[in-house]
Amino acid sequence: MSLLAVLLAVPSGLIAAPQSQGEMAQQQPAADTSMVAADSAAYDMLSADSAMAAISEELSGTDNEAAEEGGGLHKQLKRKFMEGSAGFMSLVALALVLGLAFCIERLIYLTLSEVNARRLMKGIDAKLELGDVEGAKDICRDTRGPVASICYQGLLHVKEPLEQIDRQLTNYGSLQVSNMEKGCTWIRLFIAVAPSLGFLGTVIGMVMAFDRIQTAGDISPTIVAEGMKVALITTIFGIIVAIVLQFFYNYILSKIERLTAQMEESAITLMDSISRLKVKDYEGGR
Repeated sequence: MSLLAVLLAVPSGLIAAPQSQGEMAQQQPAADTSMVAADSAAYDMLSADSAMAAISEELSGTDNEAAEEGGGLHKQLKRKFMEGSAGFMSLVALALVLGLAFCIERLIYLTLSEVNARRLMKGIDAKLELGDVEGAKDICRDTRGPVASICYQGLLHVKEPLEQIDRQLTNYGSLQVSNMEKGCTWIRLFIAVAPSLGFLGTVIGMVMAFDRIQTAGDISPTIVAEGMKVALITTIFGIIVAIVLQFFYNYILSKIERLTAQMEESAITLMDSISRLKVKDYEGGR
C-alpha cells in the first residue's frame, strides 16, 4: 500500500515540476520586461536632465554675453562714440558741451530774474497812493529782475508827461528783452552745426568706403559696412545733440516770453498808478 502511494506520488511530482518551470518561464520574461522599462525610464530621466543642463548652460552663456555686450546705456554710447570717426565725433561732442553751457547760463539768469510781479506792483501802487515816490523806488531797487528794473526806469521819469514815460518804458523794455535773449544766437548756431557735422561725417564715411572698395578691387560687404557704420554713427550723434539742445532752447524761449508778458503787464499797471498820482497832484495843486 505504501509502495502504491509512492508510485502515485512520483508521477504527480513529475507533472507538477514542469508546471512550476512553466510558470517560472512565464514570470522571467515579465521580470525582464519590467527591468527594461525601468532602465528606459532612467535613461529618459538622464537624457532630460542632460537636456535641461545644456539649455540652462546655453541661457546662462547668452545672458553673460548680453551683459558683456550691454553694460549700461552710457557704456553703449561710449562704445558707439569710439566706433565713429574720432575727428567728427569730437566736434559733435564739443558742440554739445558748448551748447549746454550757454543753455545752463541762460536758465540760471532767467530763473533769477523771475519774481512775483503782482506782489511787486501792489507794493509800488501802495507807495504811489501815498505819494511816496522814493519809497516805490526803494522797492524796485531791492527787487531783482527786469520787471523791477523797468518799473524803476518809469519812476525816474515820473515828473515827465505820460507819453514820454510810456516811450521810456518801451525803449527800456526792448533793452531788457535783448538782455534776456543774449546767448540764444549761439544756442541756435550749435543746434544747426551739430547735425551738419554729422552729415559731413556721413559723406566722408561714404567716400572712405568707396576708396577702400577701389583699393581692394572688390565690393566686399565688410569694407562697405565699415565705412557706412562710421557714417551713420556720426549722423545719429549729430541729430541727438541737435534734439537735446532744441529742447533746452524751447524751454528758454518760454521763460523769456513769460518774463516779457510780466514786463508788459507791469508797465501798464505802473502807467495807471502814475496817472492817478498825476491827477492827485494836479487836484492838490489846484
